[in-house]
Amino acid sequence: MNKDTLFTQFPVPTYEQWREAAEKSLKGAAFDAKLLTKTQEGIIRQPIYRAEDVATLPRRGGPGEAPFVRGTRSPLDQQAGRWEVCQEMAAPDAKSFHEAALTDLARGQTALHIVFDRAVRAGLDPDEALPEDIGKDGLSIFALEELGEALRGLNLEELPLFVQSGALGLPVFSLLFAHMKASGHSPANLRGCIGQDPLTPLLVEGQLPHSLDTAFAAMAKMTSWASQHAPKLKTILVQGNPYCESGGHAVAELAFSLATGVEYIQAMLDRGLTIEEVAGRMQFSFAIGSDVFMEIAKLRAVKMLWANIVDAYGGSAEAQKIAIHARTAAWTKTVCDPYVNMLRATTEAFSAIVGGVDSLHVSAFDEAIRPANEFSRRIARNTQIILEQEAHLAKVADPAGGSWYVEWLTDELAKKAWELFVQVEEQGGLLRALESGFVQETIAQTAARKQKDIQERKSRIVGTNMYPNPAEQLLTRPANPALHKQRVAELRAYRSQKTPADAAEALEKLAQHTVDWVEAAAKAALDGATVGDIAKALTAGKQAATVIAPLRVHRAAEAFETLRKQAEAYAKKTGQRPSVFLAALGPVAKHKARADFAAEFFAVGGFAALRTAAYSSAAEAAQAAIASGARITVICSDDASYPELVPPLAQAIKQAAPDMTVLLAGLPDAEQLAQYKAAGVDDCIHLRSNCYQMLRELQERTGVSSR
Repeated sequence: MNKDTLFTQFPVPTYEQWREAAEKSLKGAAFDAKLLTKTQEGIIRQPIYRAEDVATLPRRGGPGEAPFVRGTRSPLDQQAGRWEVCQEMAAPDAKSFHEAALTDLARGQTALHIVFDRAVRAGLDPDEALPEDIGKDGLSIFALEELGEALRGLNLEELPLFVQSGALGLPVFSLLFAHMKASGHSPANLRGCIGQDPLTPLLVEGQLPHSLDTAFAAMAKMTSWASQHAPKLKTILVQGNPYCESGGHAVAELAFSLATGVEYIQAMLDRGLTIEEVAGRMQFSFAIGSDVFMEIAKLRAVKMLWANIVDAYGGSAEAQKIAIHARTAAWTKTVCDPYVNMLRATTEAFSAIVGGVDSLHVSAFDEAIRPANEFSRRIARNTQIILEQEAHLAKVADPAGGSWYVEWLTDELAKKAWELFVQVEEQGGLLRALESGFVQETIAQTAARKQKDIQERKSRIVGTNMYPNPAEQLLTRPANPALHKQRVAELRAYRSQKTPADAAEALEKLAQHTVDWVEAAAKAALDGATVGDIAKALTAGKQAATVIAPLRVHRAAEAFETLRKQAEAYAKKTGQRPSVFLAALGPVAKHKARADFAAEFFAVGGFAALRTAAYSSAAEAAQAAIASGARITVICSDDASYPELVPPLAQAIKQAAPDMTVLLAGLPDAEQLAQYKAAGVDDCIHLRSNCYQMLRELQERTGVSSR
């Protein structure tokens, strides 16, 4: 029997027939309430999708065709579905960076992703930077020789780069260019991105020590130089990551990223560049969260929207192609039960690849706790390699294309993101929207909604606000080496070996802006100028600091992790964990479900559940509760038994131990609850409780923590 004959044997059900069957299975529950879901973005998801749902969508072309929603490469291109394995390398010093780079590049990494520390990205030498900004989250260098040691033996003509060069990108850019010169390589073959992005540090830190005009001037010089001398290199970086990592949703991340891109395009056009020069030098970066299909749709939508924007500026089809780097989100990663982060990162990596990124970083499972070691780097790197070589995702261009759900969601997301983008543009662009606080307030509102859902455990974080491991030994961060003093000493030694006049002429010309900025900065670096020297030359003269209210970058799990940390500190101080006594009453069938719920509820906050036996009477349970030494008792039984058991049990406990907190597992009606509270019950715990708020208050009440 062939397939045509087979399918004629069965009638094709209509949507109405399917819905009727679905409603029957709900046994009276409302269809919309049970089967429709509203996302943080305000999108209503249906339970199933059909061809009719995408019939009216505009034609989007195939892979490699404008507006590139299905990718920027033709399926005939053997590299159509391939991406660069672009793991971050954040070793603190040149020697350890070099060792890590050689190891990882020999084991499947395909692009060199250099992460500089905050001092370098800010254009500061070690003696000008805060101690905590030296080597903590990236490579600390101050001179060309150190960069040469970090990159020794690595051929940058053959190896794609990804570098975040900071708000004032020229010092980093010039050192890398000088390194190419010193090692006899041509910048014409540089590939990847050495990207300047002044708005991201402004967003995260709230200020820049120099004006945006200075930053944009440097960006224009780098971009113009790259157009002529390094045509495969991108110099402008647009990062949507801070919006996600501050608790924003996909619509906000898309809209504000597009607005950033427009801000950069306009700044470059105002400085004499063309749209072809600018758009071709731009790289976007996004954080990829845990909502698999939303993240796929986000990446597909941004390709279409960006193509429309560049087209509006008169850019060619080639200029309309967006380059996307992604990293699995820090927002979703946890300190508690950190090995679950491997699973989170895998699903996020899958979304990024199916969505069509050009390069990807998969975060190490212990990223939220400590610097990645060789083991955690290997696991993260191999996640990508498995998806490429064993799941064969690199062999398919736009794997999600044609899915009715994904196509519909892409369109819905694009429309909502465009609406928000237009609102930003109507305010005068992203910078004006940042100055007015519109962007920050939009993100804060979404973050607050997300946190409420997390606190009430509607949004589950496995191992943190749900299913914690009470016996877990939390991983610890090793003590940071005292790098600051060491680096200051090394800087002084370096300067003592150099003649100040060696680089003075190039720096003076750079400060006067009378020469090619890139060439002058590179010559200064070759002559011994430091990162700080070059930055000072660029910002010579009066600089008006740029200041806004920053975004609050954080992780979803942080509030609950604080509860666990406070409980751990209490245990170290007192020799025992804070505890709660479970007064289980009646047969197992009556108390087990609620006792299990209560034990897990309190384990989330680091409490030990004392659950030694079930009791047949209120008097027996009260005696055991008082003798337990716990400062909290939870009454666990069924609703039918509560009217008889709860009042005498609560009264007995309160008479013998007035400071004992008595809780009830379950949610009785208002009249019954009033009776129970009159007898001594303080509160209830149930599925709709704000778990975080209750645990925080109980920690304060029992002395585990203080306000």
